[in-house]
Amino acid sequence: MANYLFGVDLGGTTVKIGLFTKDGTVVDKWEIPTVKVNDGQQILPDIAASCLAKLEEKGITKDEVIGLGIGVPGPVNDEGFCNKAVNLGWNGMVDLEGELNKLTGFNIKGGNDANVAALGEAWKGGAEGYDDVVMVTLGTGVGGGVISKGKIMVGATGAAGEIGHIHVKDGEEVVCGCGNKGCLEQYASATGIVRIANDTLKKSDEPSVLRDGEVSAKTVFDAVKAGDALAIKIAEEFGEYLGKGLAVTACVTNPEVFVIGGGVSKAGEILLTFVEENYKKYVFHASRGAKFVLATLGNDAGIYGAAKLVLD
Repeated sequence: MANYLFGVDLGGTTVKIGLFTKDGTVVDKWEIPTVKVNDGQQILPDIAASCLAKLEEKGITKDEVIGLGIGVPGPVNDEGFCNKAVNLGWNGMVDLEGELNKLTGFNIKGGNDANVAALGEAWKGGAEGYDDVVMVTLGTGVGGGVISKGKIMVGATGAAGEIGHIHVKDGEEVVCGCGNKGCLEQYASATGIVRIANDTLKKSDEPSVLRDGEVSAKTVFDAVKAGDALAIKIAEEFGEYLGKGLAVTACVTNPEVFVIGGGVSKAGEILLTFVEENYKKYVFHASRGAKFVLATLGNDAGIYGAAKLVLD
């Protein structure tokens, strides 16, 4: 009887792979490099070879494998095609599911990496037990994934859940990486927090420990925990933007819970305080009861979610 699943989290530097049993138990997990030369042509063959080698190592036959799920840093439509993933060198349409099926013989299911990570947190992480979930990843940018009634919300072109590009500020002069201006990720990402901090430090003579060294999202929230008044103002501005962005998101998705992950989330529960109070200020009343929790799977959320794709 088929009992095993592969979950693959394809990143721009490394590919994380997990071998699971269908109840979500990790049998093994490992990484291989993402080889992006020649427009990323070697990426999918490398993944297939690594998974097949793992079966041989474990003495598992192909007949015992339910399938392979994969999350990629780009939009994936319902037919399993990825429409560009510039971080991988994929500049056109890639038949993600078809190619991997040819290479492995497995059933394949693909999805956007942020959506897939959200599914992982809903299956075995911070949002376990909830059916309507929004995951927010605060890293270099702001990513998002939406789970509705236990299923990933994909959208017409695979771009649902791109909450980092909700417009939250008029009059912005700096261009976001997406080409627009005033996007949420310009203020709520790790780089956005640093930007707010540097602007605040320039505009104020108020003493702060942040003036003593390099500013980062971590040093800002460390200073907040220490009671630094200027750092608290920075965190309040960050929370205003993110709370407002998530209030807009809730008007469309009406989640039970927001799961906050990514590097910035390492600040811990104190970060949630600034976000939740602003969320409640802006959100439609029927969504005001949404919970806020921290992600618990860390860098493994993607492989868990990818494996769950196959079960769904």
